[in-house]
Amino acid sequence: MNIKELKRLFEESKIKWSTHCLERMQERDISRVDVKNCISHGEIIEDYPEDYPHPSCLIFGYAVNGKVIHVVAGMGIDTIYIITVYYANTVKFEEDLKTRKES
Repeated sequence: MNIKELKRLFEESKIKWSTHCLERMQERDISRVDVKNCISHGEIIEDYPEDYPHPSCLIFGYAVNGKVIHVVAGMGIDTIYIITVYYANTVKFEEDLKTRKES
């Protein structure tokens, strides 16, 4: 997956927000501006090419308040699908919040 392509689709407003994502964003007090900031300035830390119905990835970035967030996004032919977003923590990730802990 290519972060530049995801950024382009987001900038062109070719975005589909999952209902799950919008519900979690509201619960977690994460805004669409936070997601945009994460994608615009973030980096892909995990790639899921076999995800169905679209390949997806995990993006590491920052909300506008400076907190680290993770965005799970999929990419179709000409659409970015925002699947979920959450504040990163050290329960599943190492201190850098980029490296997944081994099970």
